[in-house]
Amino acid sequence: MTTEPDTIFALSSGRLPAAIAVVRVSGPHARDAVMALAGRLPVSRQATLARLRDADNEAIDDALMLWFPAPHSETGEDTAELQLHGGRAVVAAILAALGRIPGLRVAEAGEFTRRAFANGKLDLTRVEGLADLIGAETEAQRRQAFGQLKGLLGDNAERWRGRLVEALALVEALIDFPDEGGVPHDLLAPALAIAAALETEMRAQLADERRGERLREGLMVAITGPVNVGKSSILNRLARRSVAIVSPVAGTTRDAIEVHLDLGGYPVTLVDTAGMRDTGDPIEQEGMRRAGERAAEADLVLWVVDATEPDAPPTGLIAPVGTAVWVVANKRDLVGCSRSKGQGCRDSIQFGEGAASFLVSALTGAGFDEFTSALRGHAAKYFGSTDSPMITRKRHREILMSCAGSLSRALAEGASGREDIIAEELRLAGRALGRLTGRVDVDEVLDVIFRDFCIGK
Repeated sequence: MTTEPDTIFALSSGRLPAAIAVVRVSGPHARDAVMALAGRLPVSRQATLARLRDADNEAIDDALMLWFPAPHSETGEDTAELQLHGGRAVVAAILAALGRIPGLRVAEAGEFTRRAFANGKLDLTRVEGLADLIGAETEAQRRQAFGQLKGLLGDNAERWRGRLVEALALVEALIDFPDEGGVPHDLLAPALAIAAALETEMRAQLADERRGERLREGLMVAITGPVNVGKSSILNRLARRSVAIVSPVAGTTRDAIEVHLDLGGYPVTLVDTAGMRDTGDPIEQEGMRRAGERAAEADLVLWVVDATEPDAPPTGLIAPVGTAVWVVANKRDLVGCSRSKGQGCRDSIQFGEGAASFLVSALTGAGFDEFTSALRGHAAKYFGSTDSPMITRKRHREILMSCAGSLSRALAEGASGREDIIAEELRLAGRALGRLTGRVDVDEVLDVIFRDFCIGK
């Protein structure tokens, strides 16, 4: 026996109040819910104006209703959408009326999408694409997520899986019918040719320098350096708003402050860290320890120094080998030629054996056009080609590596003629692709994926 699923409902639009609020209902009792509220069922897929009433027949709102009968709906179930006036009291009254209808309950986070997955409307890669689309903060992230939602990886995975089935069928024919007259003996060669082509294609996708994962995570830029050099002021200038407290008192910043930016369409996270100096203050020491950790995790380190001290070496710099480090000399307004000519006037500064990357003033904004332009260029180079990569998550990469490994082992067994080993490796490769799209062994990842969805999606 199978238990009838609950009918779920939730507010699916944004924060209230709003011009329009959208409430969705999905499940076997969605029809009952529409009849209880409106007294009639609208024509399928046609927006219909109706007066919605509660159980006491009191009018709640005049709203547009849309009806999507199963299985031709987003969730694969009977689904209704109510487009209401977006006042808090209106929405509260509708949700209360729905809650009193037998068989209905409030949806959990991501439950509408989870039902779409369970009913075959979305594979797991498309679900992940939808989650990324909801969370996209920049144009580049939006493009990548939309490509995933439309099947960039999922469709290719299904194509690869279909080819694997062909190869496996050839090998199993040799195993099951070795002496049958109607079965050609040279079936192993075309099967291995399919495996070789698939491995080459997958390896090509894996050799993408993690562009997809990097774009999802964003470029992390750590702003670090000695105390009182203007790190927080630089953060505020780049963010175009007051994010961090700026004070002439040394050690003001105790903990890391993060700001997410859209820089030329690319996601960038700026991290302002505690200044480096010798101190006996345990809180400040902890701040510096955390600053070191964030700098070690960063993709780019901005080492900020005081432009009025051109001979001070950038000591105390913490950055892993291979991480890009830029020296940013702040307080240009105190040393540059924007003021009247005089002693100490300069347009560039040398630090040790190398030139400072940038000479800026967080106070006046001087030098920031060049600086932000360079950051945009660095972000574009870091994220690579504008073409959307197929692999956007660590899960995708691990599964494709497993699949390619199985194909490689199958090819290595080709000379031995051990069809049973070859068949098993092809089965493992096919099973890996099944995990990628959600056909098999996905229970352990579902909760992780759907926990980040919002209620009503």
